This record gives sequence, C-alpha cells and structure tokens, in this order.
Amino acid sequence: MSPATTYALSTTVAGSVDNAAAQTRAALAEQGFGILTEIDLAATLREKIGADIPPHLILGACRPPLAHAAVTAEPSIGLLLPCNVVIRAEGDRTVVEAMDPATMVTLTGNPALAPVADDARTRLLAALTALGGTPLS
Repeated sequence: MSPATTYALSTTVAGSVDNAAAQTRAALAEQGFGILTEIDLAATLREKIGADIPPHLILGACRPPLAHAAVTAEPSIGLLLPCNVVIRAEGDRTVVEAMDPATMVTLTGNPALAPVADDARTRLLAALTALGGTPLS
C-alpha cells in the first residue's frame, strides 16, 4: 500500500466489478451493513464531462448502531459517513476498498470514537476477507 492510501482497507479479487459488487454487498450485509447510496462514478463522469474511466462504483455502507454511536460521540461525524466502499476495475482484476474507520479518530482527535471505529473496522475487514482476494492491505 502506498503512503497515499494509508486510510484504506483494500483487497483485490479476480473477476468483474459487477461480480465483486454483488459479493461485496452480500459480505457487508453479513456484517450488518446496509447500502444507503450507490454511485456509478464511471457512468457519472461519462455523462457529465465525457470522461472515460474503468468501471468504478462507490457504495455508501451504514450499520445504524455504529452510525448512532458515532453521531452521539461526535455530532459532526456525519461529514465522514456513511462508510464508503469503492469497487473499481484495475486491469483484469477488481480492487475493493473501504475507508479505514480509524481515520475518523485521527481526523477528529476524539478518543470517544475509538470503540465505534474499532467495531466498524473489524466488520469491514471481515467483509473484505470474505471476498477471498489477495491479503488485505
């Protein structure tokens, strides 16, 4: 992992973005996350500015008990919610990344968020591990 991506939990899987997206949704659901938003970044950039990038989805994942605990500890934390999960093509493989929830604690300096971030991180790592890709970074 490059220094520029130390805020990400990441794995790489074989197959298409569509296949990885379906598997990722199921793995997140197993960990209690629902998908609040889904952005097809490739389609949006193509439509809005004519840019052509490889398939690239952004899922906004939320586990309501964690979101509630985070907002209770830090009312402005909504700026960093939901947990973004990116699924993007990279050659013939697909990268699945999630923002490391520890970033919330680092950015806010609020130690009350640490238990929430630890729980979210454990669940996101479990979801990424369930995809069976390369070792997580």
